[in-house]
Amino acid sequence: MFRTTEISDAAYESANLRFITVKTEKLRGRGDICVFVPPMADLEDLPLVILLHGVYGSAWVWSQKAGVHISALQMMEKGEIPPMVIAMPSDGLWGDGSGYLPHHQKDFESWIVDDVPNAVIENIPSVSKKSELFISGLSMGGFGALRLGVKYHDRFKAISAHSSITDIAQMELFVEEPLDSYVQEDHSENTVWGLIEKNKAQLPNLRFDCGTEDDLIPYNRTLHKNLEENRIPHLYEEFKGAHEWTYWSEHVKDSLRFFSRFC
Repeated sequence: MFRTTEISDAAYESANLRFITVKTEKLRGRGDICVFVPPMADLEDLPLVILLHGVYGSAWVWSQKAGVHISALQMMEKGEIPPMVIAMPSDGLWGDGSGYLPHHQKDFESWIVDDVPNAVIENIPSVSKKSELFISGLSMGGFGALRLGVKYHDRFKAISAHSSITDIAQMELFVEEPLDSYVQEDHSENTVWGLIEKNKAQLPNLRFDCGTEDDLIPYNRTLHKNLEENRIPHLYEEFKGAHEWTYWSEHVKDSLRFFSRFC
């Protein structure tokens, strides 16, 4: 599938984290993926969670700023969730954030939905083409999770997003790159609600949350209201907190619990 692939050596890995780099035409170069692999024996066809980061970050941030791999293993050992593999890719490292969209002759969208699962399947024996796919993320990654999970509803069994950007226009709150870098020709592609309207008859299981002190909460409440008014099944939750890692490190556990309902 990939011209070149590098994977970390088990002798030097720690905390059940593996690291994959592949060369891909989608990025016109290389992409990185940090992967949490449960240490239990004889696991196969495990669910695969793709966990997307926000602006300024990369493949390392969910593990090194939120400790998601530690939380996930503790939850598995307690029987709260079944074993699952968590893939944490970079967004392609364009500007302050790629938005997980196709632009500038690079397909950051297809990198996530096509290359990341294939790279994990090729390199992690406990994941296969039979594995169920789930997608989650924070902020820009929440936008990516909602947008891609809805658009590629035939691939993902469930979506769960945190503190999400819901419209490309909100990117200007975080990035210095001009908005026209991100805008898609099909206007329905520029907002989460636009894609939900387009695909509302065939949506995956859906949840999202936002902190009550987060600047993005008005947009999340509007998305929730639109879903309610159109009687589209979903779970929306609000918790105390702002746009910060203390919030995401705690509530990513809600995503894992949500996904476990569909494994």
